[in-house]
Amino acid sequence: MVFIAVLTIPLSAATDLGLSRAGLTGWILALYTLPGAFGLWLAMRYRQPLLLTGNVFAIILFASLAGQVAYADLVGASMLAGAVVAVLGAFGITGRLSRWMPSQVVLGLLAGAVVPFVVRVFGVMDGQPLVVGAAFIAYLVARRYVAAESTAVLPAVVVGLIVAAVSGNLGPLPSLAAPEIALVPPTISVGVVLTVTPVLVALMTLQANVPSAVFLRGQGYRHPDRAVDLVSGVGTIAASALGPTAVSIPLPVLPLLGGPDAGVPGGRFRAAVTAGVALVVIGLGFAVAEGLAEFVPPQLLLALAGLALFTVLTRTLLAVARGPLVVGPLLAFVVAQSDLSVGGLGPFFWALVIGVAASLLLEHDKLDQAHAS
Repeated sequence: MVFIAVLTIPLSAATDLGLSRAGLTGWILALYTLPGAFGLWLAMRYRQPLLLTGNVFAIILFASLAGQVAYADLVGASMLAGAVVAVLGAFGITGRLSRWMPSQVVLGLLAGAVVPFVVRVFGVMDGQPLVVGAAFIAYLVARRYVAAESTAVLPAVVVGLIVAAVSGNLGPLPSLAAPEIALVPPTISVGVVLTVTPVLVALMTLQANVPSAVFLRGQGYRHPDRAVDLVSGVGTIAASALGPTAVSIPLPVLPLLGGPDAGVPGGRFRAAVTAGVALVVIGLGFAVAEGLAEFVPPQLLLALAGLALFTVLTRTLLAVARGPLVVGPLLAFVVAQSDLSVGGLGPFFWALVIGVAASLLLEHDKLDQAHAS
């Protein structure tokens, strides 16, 4: 549901980027199918909840540059970013960063990242009060009487779709269509490289892979830092032949795959495998995925994504509240929900910077205890 909801970003940017149908399909493959396939290999190779996607904030960056920067220049900039990340991974730089970063600051960032999804459950209820309201009630009832936290969203899906069908709010059924793709020869523009490539490197490492490694270590995994960064970098280079992308671990949904909701630690990799297969299918069946976004009321789609992330929000907030760090995680939580953007770097990046800086300055005596926990 989250992956399909994100489709609205490249779909809305396609016209401004001047993409043909084949160009748009190729870009979706670069954002979904190829990263999903690389993530599948990581999850099965290391038997850990590892998933790779096209970085959503990079997608937003590309969309914001539509009409200002040539599409082929964006492809060249993303390929160079992939090469830089691969080199950083080969030297183990991002792995050292993840071992140094306080896990509670990352949890504060995670909580701030999912808050907008959960709030949106009630924000979209005005548009479809009957459909969204029924799905929400079904979720609460399932949580109380039927399902565990991790599966309570399934009754919400079923009830929401039934009510949407009865009330005549479902769109036309998706149609099957073979994907058409077009390769994009990269071009190098010094100005675009200097502007875009550093931002993509920061998004892939400091905003995605590093905090994800911290989270997974907190769940007891021996995170393969170098392998993740190498695959992220090489995957970005390969996928960018179809469209600009930045392959990395999707931090906001990682707790769904690597947290307690996904089962015992030894079996959580299966959740990542399932999500990876979904990414591959969405990309290959882009016409179906695009049609699904029209078939299901958008308000219901957004509400279900928020309900799926509700337990992530509760668990991360509880972990932050337990301490020992308080100021840094809370600042990370607040900044992650803001619209802060400095130097082309968005709120997730600055949430880490400000949160870590605040803990170093004001809570340095508790850092050792935080790392130990």
